[in-house]
Amino acid sequence: MRHTDERHATLREVACDRCGAAVDVAKFSPQHTSVQWNADSVRACTEWSAVSRGCASLRESIDRAVRDGRLEVRSP
Repeated sequence: MRHTDERHATLREVACDRCGAAVDVAKFSPQHTSVQWNADSVRACTEWSAVSRGCASLRESIDRAVRDGRLEVRSP
């Protein structure tokens, strides 16, 4: 099994289409997404919670960024 080494990923900023929270994202495959939240993005997001550590609206925004060509899916 091949493991993805996220240390060498090229991160791109993606802003949520709903609230504008900006996070750094790397897409390694359609299923594998690395999202780096920061304090500002957590505060801006209306859906983020410590339990889920995620946001459905942001996930949709990342998928849209891939479809629009603003975020590449690339193996590290």
